[in-house]
Amino acid sequence: MSEYAHPEALVDTSWVADHLNDSNVRLIEADEDVLLYEVGHIPGAVKLDWHVDVQNPLSRDFVDQEGLEKLFSKWGITNDTTIVLYGDRNNWYAAYSYWLFTQYGHKNLKLINGGRTKWEAEGRPYTKEVPHYEATTYHAQPADESIRAFRDQVLAGLNDSNVRLIDVRSPQEYSGELLHMVNYPQEGAQRAGHIPGAKNIPWAVTANADGTFKSAEELSEIYKNKDITPDKNIVSYCRIGERSAHTWFVLTRLLGFENVRNYDGSWTEWGSLVRSPIER
Repeated sequence: MSEYAHPEALVDTSWVADHLNDSNVRLIEADEDVLLYEVGHIPGAVKLDWHVDVQNPLSRDFVDQEGLEKLFSKWGITNDTTIVLYGDRNNWYAAYSYWLFTQYGHKNLKLINGGRTKWEAEGRPYTKEVPHYEATTYHAQPADESIRAFRDQVLAGLNDSNVRLIDVRSPQEYSGELLHMVNYPQEGAQRAGHIPGAKNIPWAVTANADGTFKSAEELSEIYKNKDITPDKNIVSYCRIGERSAHTWFVLTRLLGFENVRNYDGSWTEWGSLVRSPIER
């Protein structure tokens, strides 16, 4: 993994197996399918339920600084703990969590390259035992929203020649052929299509069949062919921000792009806004 701009952002399954009893490492499983953890998880891992644990119940936003501090403290995480994230769907929600935790300033963050898919394929152990850790007092920094895009910023960027929008959804969603993803009605919008000028680079093209990331050379070629280069200001989006966080991770951690933001409002917001421009 030394070929990537920030190889320290990834660990392989062998590294995880060697650190299962490391008290300074906390494994966090974040899945799209929230029932998978109960079916079996990597020993020592805690469960992050994205629908509950990091959502503000009264607004469409994330937990605030205090909320994250309480969550990490409950899991026995300190500011020096190495957090290792993984999940299903080639780490959709693991990458989303990485992006969120980065906003609050946690330094030692890593993804398991290949996530659950690779761990399972190698026949590595799972457990149903839920770990319990002694509570700590975690201190988060105020949210750094420079890696997060909001709708007004996206709208203003439509007339900026240095801004590049990446729609990481499927070609059918991008074209407007598909309004609602199958089995995801909660991610719906009033209209189908894409944000004007957005390039369609589905998140899945960055992954190998075993769930690991493609090589730096392959990844660079994918984006360069769509005029996505490090000198541009880049905004990625999908429907709710989890797939586009995966792309944010690829661009910033694997390729070293510095000006990338994730528009987590994504299509569920944009596709329902009054007078927001769309293309099909």
